[in-house]
Amino acid sequence: MRAITQHQFGGPEVLTIVDVPEPRPLPTEVLVRVKAIGLNPLEPRLRAGEFPLLGQPPFILGWDISGVVEDAHTWRFRPGDEVFGMPQFPRAANAYAEAVAAPALHLVRKPASLSHVEASALPVVGLTAWQGLVDLGGVSEGDRVLIHGGGGGVGHVAIQLAKALGAHVITTASGGKREFVEGFGPDEVVDYQAVDFAEVVRDVDLVLDTIGGSTVERSLAVLRPGGHLVTAVAEEDTALIAKFEAAGMRFSGIGVDPDPVALRGLVDLVEQGKLRVHVQETFPFERIADAHRLLESGHLQGKVVLTV
Repeated sequence: MRAITQHQFGGPEVLTIVDVPEPRPLPTEVLVRVKAIGLNPLEPRLRAGEFPLLGQPPFILGWDISGVVEDAHTWRFRPGDEVFGMPQFPRAANAYAEAVAAPALHLVRKPASLSHVEASALPVVGLTAWQGLVDLGGVSEGDRVLIHGGGGGVGHVAIQLAKALGAHVITTASGGKREFVEGFGPDEVVDYQAVDFAEVVRDVDLVLDTIGGSTVERSLAVLRPGGHLVTAVAEEDTALIAKFEAAGMRFSGIGVDPDPVALRGLVDLVEQGKLRVHVQETFPFERIADAHRLLESGHLQGKVVLTV
């Protein structure tokens, strides 16, 4: 089968298509014939060697997949079942490939209302939003929630999830993304290029951060007493944690992990018409380098997907 690998760290040009042996599923695993692969901003950073999550090359990137079960060593699925998920994260799932061996517990059945392209775009961003808002945040009816980066992959899903939970949702976005973000139903959109969110937002119960940098520290000003910041990008900043705790606020870092219960919760929202995932652009397998260039451009609305 074909897979996309790299033998050194570097730019998009280091990604190459090679022939590799097809993986063999272990007991409790399935072999998935991949139809689409969701790409995430983390992957170009791993490709470039910014941090050693997967060690030294060669390795195969990717986690978000949607496809068809071809071989099942489990009672949970049968050959022919359409499935999607985020197997193995943060270990290598080798998802930039035509077939993936994955634990059955890391996958769920794809609803008919989602195409393979849409389904492959959902797991990482959907699970990050769910684990941040539901599991860590405990968001409930009437809470005031601020979501940074509403036009991004996690952000646009998080807006919809927080609304489904009954929250009053405020989100930050650039002026150019306002119309796009408004389409997901937030109660307020703050153009961070025109105003400082820390000066116009107040009494927030929970902040969900996917931006990092100064955005995290400045979010302290918008929280109500005892409020909660959940970040997906600054979870190990001990100085920040101490600052929030000294101010009487909660600080939580989220490292997304496979979760079939949350995935099924996301599927339920999709089937109720309360959640959709936006795919900005799809690329054929052979154009992986172009897909990574778009990921690195920083001008995404929603997700980028590779089709197999």
